[in-house]
Amino acid sequence: MEAAITILALLFVAFIALGVYATVKAVGAAKRGVDRTITQARRTVEDTTLRAKSFGQTGVAGELAQLRLALRTSMRATQDALHAGVAEDSSLAESVGLFRRLSAHGLELDDELKRLEREPDRATVAALLPQLNERTQRITHSADSLRWAARDRARQFADDDLDALNAQIDIEAGALRHWTVEEQRPQQASGAASQGPGAGARRAHDAGVDWPEPTAGAGNSSTADESWGGPAREEAPQAITAPDPHLRTRYPWQKAARPETTN
Repeated sequence: MEAAITILALLFVAFIALGVYATVKAVGAAKRGVDRTITQARRTVEDTTLRAKSFGQTGVAGELAQLRLALRTSMRATQDALHAGVAEDSSLAESVGLFRRLSAHGLELDDELKRLEREPDRATVAALLPQLNERTQRITHSADSLRWAARDRARQFADDDLDALNAQIDIEAGALRHWTVEEQRPQQASGAASQGPGAGARRAHDAGVDWPEPTAGAGNSSTADESWGGPAREEAPQAITAPDPHLRTRYPWQKAARPETTN
């Protein structure tokens, strides 16, 4: 009985601890969501204010607002592009590290521009504008280079994958149309058989080739062949008749022929 009570007490404590943990996690997630929403809202308000100042104000204040707006827009676009690409391409991790180092310079410059907006000495701020403009261009140029390089890399991978996919689809389409190859083979075989032995002569006649007429005499055949560059035909060999044994020349060492017997 005591063991059952102990087990129930442990289960109750475990459920309480699990509930507290879930509550803390939920509160933390909600707090992070609220902070993110507040940050985005503050950023939106600040960007809208900078746009309004860049278009509505002239002089030093307007130029400072334009520098801040260009800097923030470039850095935010590069950050979004790199963070979206590193999830699919791990080789962008080094680019993300470089961007973090660049972001430190960008945030420092943004804070300096923000302080100069409240500076009452406009003459000093106007003297610093060329230097601030150069720093802003250097940072935005580096950020734009990282962003476009990441986009070009992603587009190249997409093109390579599309080319490979097109090649596989062509192979599969050819395999699915296998009956067209089987139909072409009988057609080619029937076409070759229908031409017959006289197909060569008909093709030569259709091509406009005039062949020489054969001569009547057999002895001129070799001359005709030679005139067209073909090999001359050899004369047919004459029949060889057996020599008469009575007409053979006798030599001293040969035996004399036996006289023929008469009936």
